[in-house]
Amino acid sequence: MTDGLNIETSDGVTTIALNDPTTLNALTPELAVSLTAALESAAQNSRAIILTGSSRAFCSGANLQARPTAKPGQINAGSALDEAYNPLMMVIRNLDVPLITAINGPAAGIGASIAMAGDIIIAGENSYFLEAFCHIGLVPDGGATWMLVRNVGRVRAAELALLGEKLAAQQAFDWGMVTKVVGDDDVMPTANTYASRLANGPTHALGLMRKLLWQAGDGTFQEQLAEERDAQASAGKHPHFAEGVAAFLQKRKANFE
Repeated sequence: MTDGLNIETSDGVTTIALNDPTTLNALTPELAVSLTAALESAAQNSRAIILTGSSRAFCSGANLQARPTAKPGQINAGSALDEAYNPLMMVIRNLDVPLITAINGPAAGIGASIAMAGDIIIAGENSYFLEAFCHIGLVPDGGATWMLVRNVGRVRAAELALLGEKLAAQQAFDWGMVTKVVGDDDVMPTANTYASRLANGPTHALGLMRKLLWQAGDGTFQEQLAEERDAQASAGKHPHFAEGVAAFLQKRKANFE
């Protein structure tokens, strides 16, 4: 266990849980750096990752109480992004294995950004997203503006950012932001079911897929065709492809070891 994180690995799946119940798992820059390292390690040693929060929350955002005291106008609110939160989000984007975010309770601020960055997003029925920045005079970060516009469109993204109101799990599902809404007690069992399925899949190809999907928001159609070609060439050279074809021809289930 790392301070502020519970980390467990079993059957090819690493589960990382934010663990600071007193702050509803609020992040500090130091904890963000630890989470980044934990994700990088898990990607090297596991076939799928679950990221969740302990107790009653996924993540309540940045820990404002941990900020150093300074006179108004002297705080550089962007420095923590450069040093901790933006590197974290880039590591999440570039993971070589699938990431499941399992959301229990609030996912607020940077916590909402992390939750939205999952490949599979499981939300408890009483969980919610909250872009709370407007209440403290800051702007959404952690890639929230990029993801929200692509997930729900500019107008709904503006509603969430400018008004800072809670977005309930079911509404988030209806808007296409989450994969599945389940009972609060079923969040982790459901996440584990998905993770087991992914961990037993062709993980090299799955890693390439998730990167292609992230890249699809950046370039042109022609550029994406080239990215798919390169990824397909890599997938075709991997033993998983040979096993998949053999299993298909032999009418059996593939064993992607």
